[in-house]
Amino acid sequence: MAFIQFQTSFSLLLSLLCLSVLPPSLSSSIHDLLRSHGLPAGLFPKEVKSFSLSETGLLEVYLDKPCLAKFDTMAFYETVVRANLTYRSLSGMEGLSQEELFLWLPVKDIVVYDPKSGLILFDIGVAHKQLSLSLFEDPPHCTPDGGVLKKNARKERGFEAQR
Repeated sequence: MAFIQFQTSFSLLLSLLCLSVLPPSLSSSIHDLLRSHGLPAGLFPKEVKSFSLSETGLLEVYLDKPCLAKFDTMAFYETVVRANLTYRSLSGMEGLSQEELFLWLPVKDIVVYDPKSGLILFDIGVAHKQLSLSLFEDPPHCTPDGGVLKKNARKERGFEAQR
């Protein structure tokens, strides 16, 4: 009897180890991964092609094309969005910008400090913006209008170009 319990426990342990070794992109969707880390599924659009998560927590999300999505304002996703994923946080983001007062500002961090508050914090460099978590429950559709943004975007110029 003890041997059967040992064998069952060993089989269960082996199965769990095999599942933990699978890359997250094979075992779930980006939206499931976000939920499992205490973040809302709608932070990334439905059009995500694939993603990878390293052992160090570096999340890379791939889209076919740059695209725009609507939350409270417009959000622009580049072809690759990178961030460090921890529980309830995406930090050091690259590849996501948000429109604020006719300016496109890079999103640096996204944090859910207290899910009971119903708020999510976006760090856009010059300010911290709190939004309702309900805006991000469902993944948005993302339209490939990146070319419009690039044509209308202000080009960064160095000090010498401003003389």
